[in-house]
Amino acid sequence: MEQRYVSIWFRHLLTDWMAIRTPALTGTAFVFTTKDRGRNMVSHASATAQSAGIAPGMLLTDARARVNALQDFELPENQETHILQKIANWCLRFTPAVALDAPDGLLLNVTGCAHLWGGEAAYLSDLMEKLTAFGYILNAGMAPSPGSAWAIARFGSASQIIPNGDQLKALLGLPPAALRLEQHTVNRLYQLGLERIEDFIKMPRPMLRRRFGPLLLTRIDQALGYEAEPLTYIQPPVPYNERLPCLEPIMTATGVTIALERLLEHLCARLQAEGQGLRKATLLAYRIDGKTISIQITSNHASSHAAHLLHLFSIRIPQLEPGPGIETFVLQAERVQPVASTQEGIWRSNGGLQDVAIAEMLDRVTAKLGPNVIGRYMPQAQHWPEQSYRVTDSLTDNPSIAWPEKLRPVSLLAKPQPITVTAPIPDYPPMLFIMNGKIHTIKKADGPERIERAWWTDAGEHRDYYIVEDHEGRRFWIFRLGHYDPEKPAGWFVHGYFP
Repeated sequence: MEQRYVSIWFRHLLTDWMAIRTPALTGTAFVFTTKDRGRNMVSHASATAQSAGIAPGMLLTDARARVNALQDFELPENQETHILQKIANWCLRFTPAVALDAPDGLLLNVTGCAHLWGGEAAYLSDLMEKLTAFGYILNAGMAPSPGSAWAIARFGSASQIIPNGDQLKALLGLPPAALRLEQHTVNRLYQLGLERIEDFIKMPRPMLRRRFGPLLLTRIDQALGYEAEPLTYIQPPVPYNERLPCLEPIMTATGVTIALERLLEHLCARLQAEGQGLRKATLLAYRIDGKTISIQITSNHASSHAAHLLHLFSIRIPQLEPGPGIETFVLQAERVQPVASTQEGIWRSNGGLQDVAIAEMLDRVTAKLGPNVIGRYMPQAQHWPEQSYRVTDSLTDNPSIAWPEKLRPVSLLAKPQPITVTAPIPDYPPMLFIMNGKIHTIKKADGPERIERAWWTDAGEHRDYYIVEDHEGRRFWIFRLGHYDPEKPAGWFVHGYFP
């Protein structure tokens, strides 16, 4: 797929932001200032202030001489980056790949997104209209490379779209600064009479490298798309995602369900074609007031069954608050796994843990009761009871070892509970024990089974375990901590229960 990029240039980022934040400043003359050798210098000026002759780099006292009612604000540290970050987060409704282009721009990888808006012209127009409606003055350009998009946004005509293969033609009439060159290189090109890219781009490359350094050639290759330019996106793009812009804001659960059904159909078709199944997914809903709401599901088994996944989401749809309306939906498959071949027979009942019907039933229970209600336990190569198992949420994980043949309780306490015991000595099981104020008279017992600690990682005493059955038929797994000592009574604990 041919790459497409959009560059957005905010011509007055800070002053536009200030006017949006404080509407009373709209149309007034105000500036941001910074300290330079103890003097207040103008760093940014509003459009009204600029029309009065105030420019960045001017002393604040000189600026006040031009406009008596000039208002000044101290520039907060890294304020431009903070503003760009917020705008970039908002732009995620248009593409999952958004990068900051400090100090006054953004770069968007929009590959595969524009068709959802009916084409690149409609896509770029919608993006610019919404940002302009917030109060920002901006230019934008769409092109096959970040470099050519950047050049068009800042030095081309407003909202210009460059088709693939036409970037050289679009660049020829632009000044050297459109290649993102260092200022001293731009000055030197002007001194030599090379005022447009067409004046030097076809010169021999060895000569350009010798006179202006390797950066000039790198920028030319990046702008023409000959050399890749890596971008650092504010969020790592999720490989499996689908988005759906809405013609009208969605404000009902029925509308959300219809949108989600369409997204799942497209996503599951892609997953099935690639032999993948979904384990974790998030539905992001971008509201027209700029807020983002979301719901998330997880599945116990990799699934590409759209109806089942829709059912899991439908349980959470009432949690969404559409507010004034949702304008864009994005469905992200954040975790996928290969689908086992046994899953092709969806409704077979002889697949054991591979049976999709079982996995989907567990998904429904988890969706209703919470993510920590159901767990699967796998054996680990450890003798110490607390370390002899691990919890997994996958039905496809295979244990590396078999469960021990020795009898173990079905329910193991996270922390052994101390008990009071009456026991013969030295290695006989107790005759009775008291737990939570209740006396349990022991009728049957088996043991002891000594379990040592992993002394190289865990200091402490060993345990002597007994399986005991009380007078009511209940069975317990109890242990004595350490050796018998007539001068120091040993501690006794309940660690688990048998069915």
